Amino acid sequence: MSRRARDAPGGKPHLWTAKVSNTRPDRRERFLCRHGLSKDTVRYVHRIPHRFCPIHAATLGVQRGFSAFRGERMTTHNDCSEISRSQLSVEEALELLLAQSRPIADSERVPTRSGLGRVLAESVVSTIDVPGWDNSAMDGYAVRSADLAASGGRLPVSQRIPAGVVGPPLESGTAARIFTGAPVPAGADTVVIQESCTIDGDWVQVPPDIEAGANIRRTGEDIAAGSQVIPAGIRLRAQHLGLAASVGAAELTVCRRLRVAVFSSGDELVMPGTPLGPGQIYNSNRFTLIGLLEELGCEVRDLGIVRDTLDATMEALAEAAERSDLILASGGVSVGEEDHVKPAVERLGSLDLWQIAMRPGKPLAFGHLGAARTPFIGSPGNPVSLFVTFCLFARPFIRRMQGIVGSVRPAAVTAEVGFTWPRPAKRREFQRARLEPDKDSRPRLSLYPNPSSAVLSSVAWANGLAVIPEGRVLKAGDPIEFIPFSELTG
Repeated sequence: MSRRARDAPGGKPHLWTAKVSNTRPDRRERFLCRHGLSKDTVRYVHRIPHRFCPIHAATLGVQRGFSAFRGERMTTHNDCSEISRSQLSVEEALELLLAQSRPIADSERVPTRSGLGRVLAESVVSTIDVPGWDNSAMDGYAVRSADLAASGGRLPVSQRIPAGVVGPPLESGTAARIFTGAPVPAGADTVVIQESCTIDGDWVQVPPDIEAGANIRRTGEDIAAGSQVIPAGIRLRAQHLGLAASVGAAELTVCRRLRVAVFSSGDELVMPGTPLGPGQIYNSNRFTLIGLLEELGCEVRDLGIVRDTLDATMEALAEAAERSDLILASGGVSVGEEDHVKPAVERLGSLDLWQIAMRPGKPLAFGHLGAARTPFIGSPGNPVSLFVTFCLFARPFIRRMQGIVGSVRPAAVTAEVGFTWPRPAKRREFQRARLEPDKDSRPRLSLYPNPSSAVLSSVAWANGLAVIPEGRVLKAGDPIEFIPFSELTG
């Protein structure tokens, strides 16, 4: 950055030229803090340089090719009170992230039996009617309704039709013993359930006032031939596989599994089964992250623990960028001397560090690597922060890349709190919570007693996240949003 003028005569405000859009956010914020500007200060931002970053610019209100803040007075102070305004809301951060998510184009054919959890790439269209013929909905007797008035409902039983057997046409003035799913014989228009009938040898007494057409499932009533059964973009569940099988689909066209590379950095990390040395910890994040990805049906490439050097980090990232659709990292994206992920990503591509107005998980890194511009997402290293940021940001990003159509955001429910929150938070809180009946059998939310982002046991204890809005004071019985883990994992 260059200073154009300072302490200009005549009481005119200071004039600054700052290449803001090409400046890393951490440097920009340190610059503003270090050079606190008075209320009379005017900062000019001249034309955006060629490496225009829309995310940086959006944070500062800059438009492509034009100057910004031109002649606008700023009130940035040494306490950085204005910088907090540049924090992204959860919704803004997710919107920016999803705007960068591109579904993979590759697809493959798999047996329907193997389709569970896959994303359907081509819609399933039925070639048949379901059911394929009029069939009995109940065990009972098939009759011609016109015969009932004259006979008083007493009819001889002329045939027996189990499921899988096509009976001959029904003789006039007779009934056919029929079972659930069996084709209704030609000539019959009604099935009387067996509980309403009285058997007398080879005769049956049925109610003479039975409604015509009762208890018959009509041809194509469920699915008509030529209709779309399952649309593309659906993540297949057990009921989808059953539906596909019901129309005879032996194979399905699904999106290729997303290839996600995962690595952890830090010489203090060791694998379970290895005795801990001084200052070492077990690498729990690796297991959490891989588990979350496998629940989503991703093909995980585990790069292991990368040595804490810039060269080793760059080598691992470069290899992952060539062979993966997405790279996820936990920790190592700060500006510390031993944090090499950030400079490595910047040398191999581009990186943005976002500050999100939430807790836990305030920092989030997003960038692209290599010629293929492989997306990179870096989460905080604390285990709870990693879990929360993955569920709220990485998971929707991945679901969009997998080809899922429609909303990929987690859905919240409204629940009453069973606790108090006396001090309003400055950032939105995602507290580990459990929704369960209280002593009066009313579903209430309770919080894990230790809110630390380093306490992974809180996630194992909880069954969802309680969303506590910024600036709110809560008392028992107040309604808030609750996101169950069923919406955040798998």
